[in-house]
Amino acid sequence: LLSQFDPDNTGYISTEKFRSLLQRHGSELDPHKLEVLLALADSNSEGRICYQDFVNLMSNKRSNSFRQAILQGNRRLCSKALLEETGLSLSQRLIRHVAYETLPREIDRKWYYDSYTCCPPPWFMITITIVAFFLYNGVVLDRFVLQVSHPLYLKNALLYHPQLRAQAWRYLTYIFMHAGIEHLGLNVVLQLLVGVPLEMVHGAARISFVYVAGVLAGSLAVSVADMRAPVVGSSGGVYALVSAHLANIVMNWSGMKCQFKLLRMAVALICMSFEFGRAVWLRFHPSAYPPCPHPSFMAHLGGVMVGITLGVIILRNYEQRLQDQTLWWIFLSIYVIFVLFAIFWNIFAYSLLDLKLPPPP
Repeated sequence: LLSQFDPDNTGYISTEKFRSLLQRHGSELDPHKLEVLLALADSNSEGRICYQDFVNLMSNKRSNSFRQAILQGNRRLCSKALLEETGLSLSQRLIRHVAYETLPREIDRKWYYDSYTCCPPPWFMITITIVAFFLYNGVVLDRFVLQVSHPLYLKNALLYHPQLRAQAWRYLTYIFMHAGIEHLGLNVVLQLLVGVPLEMVHGAARISFVYVAGVLAGSLAVSVADMRAPVVGSSGGVYALVSAHLANIVMNWSGMKCQFKLLRMAVALICMSFEFGRAVWLRFHPSAYPPCPHPSFMAHLGGVMVGITLGVIILRNYEQRLQDQTLWWIFLSIYVIFVLFAIFWNIFAYSLLDLKLPPPP
């Protein structure tokens, strides 16, 4: 349809023709998308609109150009806020609730509310929870969780053990094991309550990247800073997601309209502090299998560091492409350098330091 307004195939049409097109066909569009298109037309100082921008919006593609056009525009979106709309179905209210829980700007909330189709659903967080925590622990181990005093605690092919660090899969698969039902319960609650809404907004690719990066950083942090200890639990990935979400709320405090946000932050911090404090206490508690100590708590700190660096950059940008962000490349480079350093540390440091490691299980 736009091609008839661009006979020379320049890829642009004038804002006057664009506005006339919107007036003629605006009733066929979602009202929130119409708002964004009008804002784009009013904010454009060059007097022309890019055809590809229009295609990106209508196809629900995230576009940096739209965000920049709206941020630089002089038109105020004057319609009522999404929170004030009535007559919504249960699913629509859920989507609106997720938008207000995770996004600080009204235009982003409206964009998300219009474009979200639940296809695909938030499969990653749900799958990793069911498979890792319940299917494996309940079916394969015939127990939902293994206490650190259980005879099979160390004798499995999943947890990270310093003597078996050459088995590279253990740096990731340790998330399938948990040291106690309280350890499992807190991780599951935080992972579902925080991870699922984040995945609904930012997609499985971004959230799985933050989660896996936190898991890997957690085990590598233990191998560098607590070299004699094993590691179990998904706290590295969970803490990466939760710390990124909390940091995003703090940085966008005035824009976040989620209900009871101060209480919610306090509850999340109390839960994280309780679980971390428990991990620290357990680490220095006499082991049931000396000389092998109890699991390390350094994985928690590795996950937090990933969350407040890579995670914040990912969650802060809803429409903008990550490759356009300088900080993204800086933090990604720091993360890669840390991973490479930890790999060389694991290859050479253990023999050079001549550590007395606990025997293999």
